[in-house]
Amino acid sequence: MKKLIYLIFLVSWVMPAQNEALFEKANAQYGEGNYEEAISLYEEIIDNGEASVSVYYNLGNSHYKLNNVGPSIYYYEKALQLDPKDDDTQNNISFARNMTVDAIPETATTGFSKQINDLISLFSYNTWGILAILFSVLFAVFFLIYYFHSRPLTKRIFFGAAVFMIFMAAVSVFFGFKQQEIQLNNQFAIIYVEEAEVKNEPSQRAENAFSLHEGTKAKILEDYQGWVKLELPNGTQGWTRNENVHKL
Repeated sequence: MKKLIYLIFLVSWVMPAQNEALFEKANAQYGEGNYEEAISLYEEIIDNGEASVSVYYNLGNSHYKLNNVGPSIYYYEKALQLDPKDDDTQNNISFARNMTVDAIPETATTGFSKQINDLISLFSYNTWGILAILFSVLFAVFFLIYYFHSRPLTKRIFFGAAVFMIFMAAVSVFFGFKQQEIQLNNQFAIIYVEEAEVKNEPSQRAENAFSLHEGTKAKILEDYQGWVKLELPNGTQGWTRNENVHKL
C-alpha cells in the first residue's frame, strides 16, 4: 500500500514538471520558427493529460504560422472554452477567421430573448452556482438581522434585502441550469479538410447540398453511422462525414 502511495505521489510530482519542461522546449522551438516541432511538443503535453489555455493558444498560433486554417481556429476555440474572455485568443481567432472561405451570415437574435441569453452567457454554470450560494448566505444573514432587530425601519429594510437576496439566488440557480443546458446541448465542430461535401442525407449516394471549407464552425445536431449532421449560423443544415470535422 505504501509503495502505491509513493508511486502516486511520484507521478503527480513528475508529470507536471515534465509537461513544464515540454512547454518551455515547445516555446523555444516556436521562437526559432520551428512550428511543426513546436506543434509536436504541445500535442505531447495534451496527450499527457494537461490541457491549458496557454497550450491551446500556442498550438493555434503555431498552426496559424503554417497557414493551417482549420487547426488554428480549432485550437483557439479550445482555448476559449477554458477562458472565453481571453483577449489574446479572441484577437488571434479573428485573424484566423479572416482566412476562411465561407462567409455565413448569422441569424440575429433580437429583443428580450437576446438580452436574457446575453445575461446567461456572462458566467459559466459553475460561477452561477457560486453566486447562488453567496446570495443564499446573504439571505440568511439579512433574515437573521431582520428577525432579531427591534427597530421597525431596520426590520423593513433587512426584510426587503432578504427577499431580494433569495430572489437573486433563485435567478442564479435558474441561469446556472440554463447555461449548463446550453453547453451540453450545443456541441460544435470545425471543418478540418480543405473542402467538405455536405449532403441532404447521411449517405454517399445522397445529393450534395453545399460545400464547406476549412475553418468553418458549425453546430452538431446528430451523429449517425459515421456521419454528422451540421447546422450553420444561418440555420442551414446538412450531413458530412465524421472525418471532415474535429469536434470541440
